[in-house]
Formats: sequence, C-alpha cells, structure tokens
Amino acid sequence: MLGLLINEKEKMEMVYLLKKEMDEIISDFHDERVDHLIKRAMNEKYNLLYGLLRRMSAEEECHTYMKEKAKLLKRNY
Repeated sequence: MLGLLINEKEKMEMVYLLKKEMDEIISDFHDERVDHLIKRAMNEKYNLLYGLLRRMSAEEECHTYMKEKAKLLKRNY
C-alpha cells in the first residue's frame, strides 16, 4: 500500500486531469476507426482511472463517469 500527501488544490488538479483523460477516452470510443484491441486497452485504462477518481472525488462527481463506464462495459471489444 502506498500513501500520497497532497493539499486540496493539488487534489482538485488531479481530479480535473482524471476527468479530462476519461472524457478523451470516451470520445475516442465512439470513433469507428479505432481497432477493437485498442479499445480493449482503452477500457482497461478507463477502469483504472475511474478507480482513482472514486478515491479522490465525491460520489456525486463519479455518477457521470459511472454511467459511461457501464456503457463501455456493455460493448464487446
């Protein structure tokens, strides 16, 4: 187990970066030119980022990304 000591401003910045990265992954998922193997890797990365987001932000902020996660998992890549 690892720990991280950050202040509130750094936490807000990390949450912002996580959300931005997750939004980019969601938009790339809708691109039909992306290969299914790449989409599988993107799905794994999204799951990892979502886990980090859940630890760093309030539950209400995660709901939007939880819905998108469910949509991504329904697809067979």
